[in-house]
Amino acid sequence: MEFLLIIPAALVVLLAVVLVRTLAFRPKAGVAVQEGEESFDRDRAVENLRRLVQCKTISYKDASLEDDAEFEKLIDLLPTLYPNVFATCSFERLADRGLLFYWKGKTAGDPAVLMAHYDVVPVNEEMWDKPPFEGIIEDGVLWGRGTLDTKVTFNGVLTAAEHLIGEGFVPAQDIYFAFSGGEEVNGDGAVHIVDYFEKQGITPALVLDEGGAVVENVFPGVKDACGMIGIAEKGIMNVEYTALSSGGHASAPKPRMPVDSLARACCRVLDNPFKIHITPPVAQMFDTLGRHSNFLYRMIFANLWLFSPVLDLLCKKTGGDLNALLRTTVAFTQMQGSTASNVIPPKATMVSNIRLNPMDTMASAKVYIEKTIGDENVQVNILYGTDPSRISRTDCAGFERVATAVVSTWHGCLVTPYLMMQASDSRHYGRISDRVYRFSAMDLTSEERATIHGNNERIRLDCACRAVEFYIRLIRQC
Repeated sequence: MEFLLIIPAALVVLLAVVLVRTLAFRPKAGVAVQEGEESFDRDRAVENLRRLVQCKTISYKDASLEDDAEFEKLIDLLPTLYPNVFATCSFERLADRGLLFYWKGKTAGDPAVLMAHYDVVPVNEEMWDKPPFEGIIEDGVLWGRGTLDTKVTFNGVLTAAEHLIGEGFVPAQDIYFAFSGGEEVNGDGAVHIVDYFEKQGITPALVLDEGGAVVENVFPGVKDACGMIGIAEKGIMNVEYTALSSGGHASAPKPRMPVDSLARACCRVLDNPFKIHITPPVAQMFDTLGRHSNFLYRMIFANLWLFSPVLDLLCKKTGGDLNALLRTTVAFTQMQGSTASNVIPPKATMVSNIRLNPMDTMASAKVYIEKTIGDENVQVNILYGTDPSRISRTDCAGFERVATAVVSTWHGCLVTPYLMMQASDSRHYGRISDRVYRFSAMDLTSEERATIHGNNERIRLDCACRAVEFYIRLIRQC
């Protein structure tokens, strides 16, 4: 009887704890906003970006398909587009299309590195409403491949520097502009730049590359625009699964044919997803944005010690961004078997693209996949991969400078750290700095984000100018 009386009392205490924690889970003080407008030549900023877009700097896995002349065309344009930068900064070309500018500050030490890449992915021109490399401007929009990814950033950095140098501004510490021309194919341009820094004993106090943006409707129960600053990125692993047989005619199939084995392997992996891990980037995002959510979600994120199983079930059911933030994900993308419909293949293969949670590695993920499949007839091999990046600090001046520039450029947005699902050149900088951040200086709708690597990539002119404004504000703090 006493035991039965204890149960309701315990439930009351539990409910009280949950409610108290939920009510106390309120927004924290925001980042200080720098008031005032930044005035610069906006027409020139747009024209510079248009000229960059007109360079057909497409990178391919097969380098023989690339047009070196288009890359040289862009590089040759730079002194004309940004004369103050070339008059003030040293400029060096490194291997694999690496470009490095050095802007000497008032004092040495604690330098900032501002990054971008100037190569773009291929296009299917027949699917575009406007030619992708003519730089057409209509109705306040600039069309073209690379307008978002990432020539807008490339131009934002250099146009901001061009403007500030023209004003006579000198940064407090050294600044480097580091650009690569092969990011889209995992080229080594950024690697060579990091090698250079390492040999020179340079430890950046701030590295900023592409990544998050100012977006809406990205967090449950939060309607405000959110400035997403990546402080880490997931690893990538392409895995091939192979099953063999003696082949034969399809009229007399034997048990466990190659395609059958792969189908079972695929289902087992998908039915047994990796465990969720609330890593530091995600925990900080939950703690920041969760406080601005509605009561139900605030209750969940304020009490993850209790509701994490609910969150796990929600992610398994809905998938999408929230699920990808919390676990290593597996997407099966390719399968190949027989060349004829009536022939059992002697060999069948399947490929998956795996995005590694920071708590996993390529080695640990491979072990989990093999154990989950549990079939010695299916061989698992890593085709390509990189482990998750180093997780960067947020309790430092570097993060604060980026956050301040974000809220001062996009007033009213909520700034939060987050885990980036895509890969970028910035992952290479983890070996020389724990202050590497990922933020694309744009405010984008879901429709605009969908054009990145897709058809009809384009940017609003005010968005392109806002990128310049962001970098002006950031450089002033360096």
